[in-house]
Amino acid sequence: MTNPTMLSWITETLPWMEVVNPVTGKTFHRKGLHQDPETGIEVFIVRYGPGVHTPEHTHNCAHGLYVLSGSLVTHDGTYNTGDFVWFEEGVIGTHGANATEPVTVLFITNKPFDITFVEQPETPRPTL
Repeated sequence: MTNPTMLSWITETLPWMEVVNPVTGKTFHRKGLHQDPETGIEVFIVRYGPGVHTPEHTHNCAHGLYVLSGSLVTHDGTYNTGDFVWFEEGVIGTHGANATEPVTVLFITNKPFDITFVEQPETPRPTL
């Protein structure tokens, strides 16, 4: 049997990874902190710039967002520094920053992360 260990990170020293949202084409940034090989639980720090959000989507994992700074705008309201929001598995939702300031959150999943975007309606084609 392996002895349990404690893990720690100095998050200021970790690089931000740029992530491009495939639906909006806008970028946000994240720092991967931990992925548990047995449960798949993942922990990230995520930063959305002003006006950047993830459009309607769902996950096969539940996930929580603890607001470290700024205001997190979701489909269900706005949450400020120190607030915690939990999304159950399968919830269709949105989240991101408001139009004027960035938001940084601690993002935690209950098993491996996945994302499925809700299909967007087709853009009407102009008539000639």
